[in-house]
Amino acid sequence: MSKKRKKTRSRRGLQVVTLCISTTMVLLLLGMVVFFVLSARNLSAHMKENLTVTIMLKDSVSVNDAHLFCRELYHRPYSHDIDYISQEQAQREQVKELGSDPSEFLGFNPFPATLEIRLNADYACRDSLKWIAKELKKDKRVSDLAYMEDLMDQVNVNLSRISIILLVLAILLTFVSFSLISNTVRLSIYANRFVIHTMKLVGASWGFIRRPFLRQAILVGVIAAVFANCVLGAGIYGLYLTQPGIFDVVTWEVLTVTGASVLVFGIVITALCAWLAVNKFLKMKAQELYKI
Repeated sequence: MSKKRKKTRSRRGLQVVTLCISTTMVLLLLGMVVFFVLSARNLSAHMKENLTVTIMLKDSVSVNDAHLFCRELYHRPYSHDIDYISQEQAQREQVKELGSDPSEFLGFNPFPATLEIRLNADYACRDSLKWIAKELKKDKRVSDLAYMEDLMDQVNVNLSRISIILLVLAILLTFVSFSLISNTVRLSIYANRFVIHTMKLVGASWGFIRRPFLRQAILVGVIAAVFANCVLGAGIYGLYLTQPGIFDVVTWEVLTVTGASVLVFGIVITALCAWLAVNKFLKMKAQELYKI
């Protein structure tokens, strides 16, 4: 009897370990999708906020007037950040790039003072740029402005495509994950189908029969989620070691939401699969249990 009990316990332990490993792998895939979807959203905002509108100021605008203009623009809803480049600084940068100083033969500094506005992500699109440009050109201190409209359009199109691909991938992986975990949980409960039937015969309620299976499934989900989060954390840390600037896109909010999503997926999917599997065997009659 003791040998049979040991074999039964070892068999159950092996089933639990197998279920944990399978669930961990699935949750790891789901966590990666959530991480990439959230990171893609932040990457989109980061790229848009690095697109600039260059305002060329008139020669009559003094340094104090330029700084005052900067403060005015900084309070506009479309301004994320503003850099002021004086005529002298622009001249030094161009001399460094060209290797010669045009002012030596022109007799004056041909480079105007400029303001470089980095837009908020919501305003980095063609429609917003039209009315922003129209508004800025009305200012008497502005001589001209320039921005890469085609580049902004291309960035928006590419980011939209990436977002759609990631969303479709997330939906497909969710269905696949549910199917894989459901099959794994069903196999682990399948070995106990006669125990379930015996408990039903002695008058145990369905809720009482389901409770230990649900408790075990939730525990497996939590353990698998912890392992999956550890693997994801190690991967993100390795990415940080090679690309230190990654945390400009991968914020603590992304990491928190990803970890919480993996934990919630682990608990909800395993518990739901266990619920459905136990209910299936509870509804079966004795003769049906031998046919599956």
